Amino acid sequence: MKKFFLSLLVLLTCAISTVSAQLPSVTLKDINGKTVRTDTLSNNGKPFIIDFFATWCKPCNRELKAISEVYNEWREETGVKIYAVSIDQAQNVNKVKPLVDENGWEYEVLLDPNSEFKRALGIQMIPYVLICDGKGNIVYKHNGYTEGAENELIEKVRELVK
Repeated sequence: MKKFFLSLLVLLTCAISTVSAQLPSVTLKDINGKTVRTDTLSNNGKPFIIDFFATWCKPCNRELKAISEVYNEWREETGVKIYAVSIDQAQNVNKVKPLVDENGWEYEVLLDPNSEFKRALGIQMIPYVLICDGKGNIVYKHNGYTEGAENELIEKVRELVK
């Protein structure tokens, strides 16, 4: 019975990991107030990562800090781009830029104060990461963060740029 459930879990994980769908169209603002439509997010034909976070979410911040330490290497090797999407509500949105600046994050930061983009993707919990291929198709999804999980992300990106 254990083997059955383990096999089922592996199958479901694989099915979730290989889902291919387009990004929904939601209008957000970037950290500087510029309007951005989510269905137009791209990276000049190269893969990109969308990482949902909140200033108050400790695992989110650990994940973004860990990625930040290797982000320049990732960009050099694969050309990957990261969009960090804050789901902080309107009353806390003013905490996002200071957090980004304090950590020196070089991500493109988008604000989703009403969680419209998060809801449109069916995301329940953060941190939540999506990888999109060069055409904007969602090819990988992952929620939660454990130390070292960023290594799995770059492996998935490497598979896309082969």
